Amino acid sequence: MNNHVIVEQVAQGLDQLGAAWVLYLLIGLSVMSVAVVVERLLFLRRNHVPVGVLQGRLLVALDEGRDAAVKLLRGYTGMEAVVALAGVEQLHRGSAAAEEIMASAEAVERQRYSRFTGFLGSLGSNAPFVGLLGTVIGIMGAFADLQAAGGGGARTQLIMGSISEALVATAVGLLVAIPAVVAYNQLRGRIESVEANTQVLSGIVLAHLKQVDVLPRQAQAATDTPSTNNPTAARAARQVALVASAG
Repeated sequence: MNNHVIVEQVAQGLDQLGAAWVLYLLIGLSVMSVAVVVERLLFLRRNHVPVGVLQGRLLVALDEGRDAAVKLLRGYTGMEAVVALAGVEQLHRGSAAAEEIMASAEAVERQRYSRFTGFLGSLGSNAPFVGLLGTVIGIMGAFADLQAAGGGGARTQLIMGSISEALVATAVGLLVAIPAVVAYNQLRGRIESVEANTQVLSGIVLAHLKQVDVLPRQAQAATDTPSTNNPTAARAARQVALVASAG
């Protein structure tokens, strides 16, 4: 079987298959992309965290104690609060351990937020090629019809109509791809904003933990330092000495 026979068989198979299925496929993918966009927007709205308000309240709650901070953060389901809560719940482990725990929690949340966005990116990249496939199949069918048709004006109208129908697949592919790319970029921007806000609350928790770690060391240093090197203690000692001499 030579190459010419293989090409003829493939051409006949594609001609029998037609390009209509490509249009139906693109329409189905378009419906799926709309469903994904709506679902992701509702998800982001449902898990919105007012970080501008929450960061001040979190500072106050951390000063009040671990339980107050936990109670505050459990009122939200967004990534920012979930990651900060993971760190607050492990305050007793120290700042280094809490930082690792929050990083792990953020990685899990990032997967939850990025769900289905890969579908939009793939659709935006590949929908034009799917449409182009339909166009190629349609043009091959047009040439087959042209070969089978007789001469005259009917032949010209047949080929022009077939090519026009074939180009519709490319147009539909672009109409599906462009909104998908726009939606993907918008969702990615929203997710990156959430990740940045997560870093804000994580930084507040880590700052509090480091402060807690430093205070015991400062107290120990003050205890170990001789009183002569402590100005306050030295002044107190001088006052005691003056009182003793006066007496």
